[in-house]
This record gives sequence, structure tokens and C-alpha cells, in this order.
Amino acid sequence: MKKQLLAVSVLSAIGMMQAQAGTLDNGNLSISGFGTLGVAQSNTDDVQFARYNQAVGVMDSPRIGLDSNLGLQASYKFNDMLSATAQVLTRKNTSPQFTTDLTWAFLKLKVSDEISVRAGRIVLPAFAISDYQNVGYANTMMRPPIEMYGQMPLEGIDGVDANYQHAFGDTNVTVQGFAGFAKGKLFISTAGLTVKNDSTAYGFAVSAEHGPVTLRVAHMSGNLTSKGVVPIDNLVKGLSAIGFAQFGRDLEVVKKRVNFNEIGLIMDWNNIVVQTEYMRRRPQEPVYVPTSNSWYLMAGYRIGKILPYYAHADVRNAAQSVTVPAALAKAPPLAAAVAGLLAPSAQSSNLIGVRWDFAQAMALKVQIDRVHPTKKTGALIFPKAGATIGDVTVIGAALDFVF
Repeated sequence: MKKQLLAVSVLSAIGMMQAQAGTLDNGNLSISGFGTLGVAQSNTDDVQFARYNQAVGVMDSPRIGLDSNLGLQASYKFNDMLSATAQVLTRKNTSPQFTTDLTWAFLKLKVSDEISVRAGRIVLPAFAISDYQNVGYANTMMRPPIEMYGQMPLEGIDGVDANYQHAFGDTNVTVQGFAGFAKGKLFISTAGLTVKNDSTAYGFAVSAEHGPVTLRVAHMSGNLTSKGVVPIDNLVKGLSAIGFAQFGRDLEVVKKRVNFNEIGLIMDWNNIVVQTEYMRRRPQEPVYVPTSNSWYLMAGYRIGKILPYYAHADVRNAAQSVTVPAALAKAPPLAAAVAGLLAPSAQSSNLIGVRWDFAQAMALKVQIDRVHPTKKTGALIFPKAGATIGDVTVIGAALDFVF
């Protein structure tokens, strides 16, 4: 059931394309691509700085895997109502090597000028730039702030969404509702391993565009399950063995409902560029994943083809949804393991950068991040065992392009 929607959509699209193979030169097929060739390094080998869900980050020597990627997208218009789109993306994600994933694969039915429905693999509209967060050329910053984008464990779903667009005077409003299944891999940095993810998700996003300003709000509810987190599995077994089975089940991420609420604003007015988002993550059931509040603010000023910018990002744990039994203190090793798992984490970053659109469909970016983590770094940077964690400086340069 969880794969049927995607399978039907992809097979249907392939079948229709094959049926019309002789007419693929009639202008209905469009192929485009995008990519980033980036290099980055930090000022320390005690920790790795990585994007969300990356298994390998950068340390004190130059590496190309942090920001580099290559995407290819194909769309075919069967008629005025029906089209198909597929996108593949090569990047370093949950593996130390570059891998290629199918990130988009859907059929789109245009019901009217204002209503459309898509079925297949779609990216979750959890953030202001979700649709193009992997397209470096479409973003001002070299990479989305990990403090914000690291709070969402899902990137896409296999399911359906419906979009409604309408102009109210000079304001264009878009409403999107979605539901589906997410099945993939998650890299758990605190455990140093990749686990299977099998979740459901549904929600909506509403945006209003008025002149140079776009305001949006989004809500997503996910029934999350992560399988194979060995340290947590072993901790749960240990708790069960000494009479804390229910507390062990409370810690697990097995069909646990988590809500995500986001508000964002993007403005490009008279050479002034502003982008900001705020997200609240709130587990609805007991689970070791904490509640969190995250936000960032980016501001820049365009001078011809050059755009310097500054951003600040921050994430804080708000509370825990589990209560540690007082009697657990009688088992010091397990109590210490639980305390380490539930220890609060926080991180903030200040970054400066510049974007230079030196040629058509090409941009060069240079960015310096100053990352300030707490002692427990969570899923944001990976420390070596026993390393003293302090501020980390990351320097990067990237060439973005579209074709």
C-alpha cells in the first residue's frame, strides 16, 4: 500500500511516454538540470560539520561533498490537463559516497486554472524553500541553515497533494494540502549509523504573495518510525530487564506522532533581500526526540550583480515529553545512558557571505559560518569521542548553475 501510489504514477507516466514516443520532438518534453560544485573546510578536526542527514561532513581540510550536487529533471506534457515530472539528484546524503535518489516523480492533473492535483513522489512543503532547497542557484545562501532544516526528519513523501491558487486583488494566495508515506533512510549522528525510516505524514501550507513580499505558514503532522537505532534498542532492552519496560517504549521512535509548525517570510524589494523562518517541533506522544524551537534571519543588499548577506540561526530544545522514573537512579549505568540521551542541546550560527551572478544562469558564492554549539551537539555537528567542543568556523565556496 505504501508503494502503490508511486508505482502507479511512475508506471503510468512511462507507459504514456512510450505510447507517444514518436512525438517526443513536438515540444512537449522539457529537460532541465541544476548543480553545485562546492568546496568547504573547517578550522578543526575535532568535529565534522555537515548538512542535515549527511553521514560525512567537513573538517580541517578541503572537501567537495558538503555542498556539491547534480540534479536532472524531465517533464512531459501529454495534453492541456495532464503532465508528468521526474527528478533525480546526486549528492552525499546518508552515505559517505555520492548516491543518486529519485526526489520527484509525479503525475499532475490540471483541473482548472486555479486547481491542480499531483500523485506520486513529492517534496514536503515544510519550509519556505522546500521546493528548491537543493537548487543552489535558486537560493541566496550557499546552504540552508542546519539549525532550521535539521529539525525535519522527512524530505519527501509518496502520496498526493492538491493546490489551489487565486488572486485576491493584488495578492496571490496558494493553498496546498498533502498526505502520503515516507520510506527512506535517516543518518543518526549521535549513534553514528543509518537507520530505516517508515512514516506517514499529512498537512497543509498557505502562502500569500503581495508585490515583493511572500508570507507563508505550514503545518505537518508525521507518524514517525525509525528502525534499527542500535544504542536506543539496547537501552530499551536494558530498561525492560529491570522493570522499566513502559519507560523504554516511551523513548522509542515507533509510530510516534510529531507536529511541525512553520511560518516564513521572503522579501526582495529595492535591492533589499530578507528571508526568515520560525519552526516549532512538538511530539504529541512520549519519545526521546525533544520539542524544539528554531529560527533564522537572513538579510542582504544587492549591488549590481553582487549580493552580500548576513544571517543568524538558532535552535533550542524546549522540553522533553518523557518523565524519567525516580527509581531509575538505583541503576546508575542505565540512568547515565538515559541522561545522555535526553541531555538538552542548542546551537547557533552567524554567517556572512556574498553571491556574484557573473554569468547567465551561473553564480559564485563564498560563505563563512561561525557555529556555536553546546556541549551536546545533537544531530548538527559530529564530535570525536572525548573532544572538547567549541566554536567552529566553516569556510566554503561554490559555483551554482542551471541548464
